[in-house]
Amino acid sequence: MKPKMLFVIGAPRSGTTMLERMLSAHSMVQGGPEPHLLTPLAHLGVWAKVDKAPYDHILAAQAQKGFVAQLPRGEADYWDACRAYCDTLYGRYMEACGEGRAICLDKTPAYALILPFMQKVFPDGKFVVLTRHPIAMFSSFANSFFDGDYRVANEHNPLINRYVPALAAFLRQTDTPYVHVRYEDLVKDPETHFQRICEYIGIPYEAEAIDYGKADGDGGGKVKGLGDPIGVGQHTRPTTASVKKWVAELATDAEKRKLIERALAAVDPADLEMIGYPPAKIWKPLEEAGDGVAAPKPPKLDRYRIERRLIVRLRGAARRSGAFRRLLEKGRLACDVLLRE
Repeated sequence: MKPKMLFVIGAPRSGTTMLERMLSAHSMVQGGPEPHLLTPLAHLGVWAKVDKAPYDHILAAQAQKGFVAQLPRGEADYWDACRAYCDTLYGRYMEACGEGRAICLDKTPAYALILPFMQKVFPDGKFVVLTRHPIAMFSSFANSFFDGDYRVANEHNPLINRYVPALAAFLRQTDTPYVHVRYEDLVKDPETHFQRICEYIGIPYEAEAIDYGKADGDGGGKVKGLGDPIGVGQHTRPTTASVKKWVAELATDAEKRKLIERALAAVDPADLEMIGYPPAKIWKPLEEAGDGVAAPKPPKLDRYRIERRLIVRLRGAARRSGAFRRLLEKGRLACDVLLRE
């Protein structure tokens, strides 16, 4: 089974889960949790390095490239093999969950970093690229997963410096067709831009899919798994509530602003322009806010935020204290022994 593939491409915290839920509410699209199928496949050795894999990735890559070179069609046979692996898994998933739907949707933010690989494996795939104001994206990331600590969030994953160049490079290429939508435009006028997306995919426009919360209530083809655990569940359709949420944060915290300024300074201005956020306009929301902006209220603590806060603090403690790290390693060893089958 070779399913028709649709990929929603975007950085973490750029609205991809919201768009996935809208598309999943369409009668012809089967969405679901983030499967992360392609990122490991893209780093088996032929395509890129695996720095922490339990084998010598350099020797493996050399050996695999030599082996692939002897195949009848060379690299083309390798891409066919990768595609066959994906088709089997996506195809079986559609058999189990698709309920007769024609299109399989995969929304995994990390895919934005392996787009050249995906172009080789899925030359006939459909790609919807969703971009969001870089500062808003990073602010949401830091507050959702790192208790608002910009420094720790950036050390863990420098989103702006990793994703902006990768997305810009894909938007700049002409080999693979795509549709590009800005998050701010989508939430402001979802009808117009969802219609654009449907036309690109080649499916009829279904206005009711925009109210994705209603579809979820009726089943909506949703499957539990990884995805946005915080924001998107609070709404039933696109909303502009978080478009300028970052402004109050940077207006009242000089250190956070400095970190963002450094991150943006390291990005090629042409890349920012390409993803839809010209450098000359990127600070405009903050400038328009003027003086007297009140500091944002801290988010309400829930189970997820408490867990994330604990993880962040334990990671920090492990980095700072070798003794604490050794204690954690002993604890892991004890768990491995107790849980051994």
